[in-house]
Amino acid sequence: MAPFYKNELNCSTNPNWKVVFNKKQMLKDIIENNQNYQPGLSIDCVIFGFHDNQLKVLLIKIPHRDTWSLPGGFIPIDQDIDTAAVTVLNERTGVEGIFLRQFATFGKIKRNDQHFGKEVLEYLKIEEEKGKWLTQRFVTIGYYALVDFLKTIPRSANKEQIIEWIDHKEVPELILDHKEILDKALDTLRIELNLMPVGYNLLPEKFTIPELQKLYETILDRKLDRRNFLRKITNIGILTKLDEKKSNVAHKAPNLYSFDKDKYEEVLKNGLNQGW
Repeated sequence: MAPFYKNELNCSTNPNWKVVFNKKQMLKDIIENNQNYQPGLSIDCVIFGFHDNQLKVLLIKIPHRDTWSLPGGFIPIDQDIDTAAVTVLNERTGVEGIFLRQFATFGKIKRNDQHFGKEVLEYLKIEEEKGKWLTQRFVTIGYYALVDFLKTIPRSANKEQIIEWIDHKEVPELILDHKEILDKALDTLRIELNLMPVGYNLLPEKFTIPELQKLYETILDRKLDRRNFLRKITNIGILTKLDEKKSNVAHKAPNLYSFDKDKYEEVLKNGLNQGW
């Protein structure tokens, strides 16, 4: 769970927690009106983009803490899980119109341990019994998406919140078990790379074979043989060779390609029968 107020509420490590609470009346409202949300269940989203030969992940940081988080939040009681995932992502990042895939559930016994305490509830003037809704263990459902980096422009939910695309290999400290959630999403992406094509939402409309290969290598975290990659990706039948070459390159200009959308979607539906 990662509502925008949550990762700064550990009073033992945050000397500015009273200032934070003055800005986060929403937390008290949610606790007091918790019947509007599914108890003990939350959503966290892992959003991947590809830019400058880096696989980037969308992360959120709030002042007063050095830790970051995945976009996430509570599930409205009147929404289906998949609908709530879209709602949460939009409310936290402003991102909309993308397809989210559910990939795993996380629910260790103490995953919510020590993030809320009696002192917090006392300051908010919330009875301890009511506060148990927030201090209980929250099982979180993980969703991930592959998006067009240049077309996906996140915006902060409020002026205190920072949203950034960060290289997946340079991710800073994350709250709770969000690093585990991110790692699981990446593992899932690598497994699914052998089952379906990847690239339609991650590359520009026109690209070269070396650029497509670099995307696969970045996700898989290993080098691929150039000739084998070309043979396999060509055999899938999802590429259209364009009568254009990449401009502004130092050496021989490589051919440009695009994805055949109809064939791409057909392969998505039927799956692949080869590995990388």
